[in-house]
Amino acid sequence: MNVIFSTIAVEELNDAINFYNLESEELSHRFEDEIKKSINRILGYPYSWSIEKWDLRKCLLHKFPYKILYSVEDNHIFIIAVAHQHRKPDYWVDRES
Repeated sequence: MNVIFSTIAVEELNDAINFYNLESEELSHRFEDEIKKSINRILGYPYSWSIEKWDLRKCLLHKFPYKILYSVEDNHIFIIAVAHQHRKPDYWVDRES
């Protein structure tokens, strides 16, 4: 199964990586690694995470205050947001999945 990111989710991911890179390059790499691990968990067990809204599921990162919001499609995982958990809840609701 493939993973497809929405354009906005890619921007959010890059913004978070850049933010952590300002703190330290090591922190930025740890964040990227955690994102990769989370995506691999989603790919391995796509229906294991709780439903956030409608058919969108959330996978919480273990070491960072972010969640990956995604839907399981016929032949891919569609990531709609890489959302900070403590900022503007539900800001992503109007996005098309």
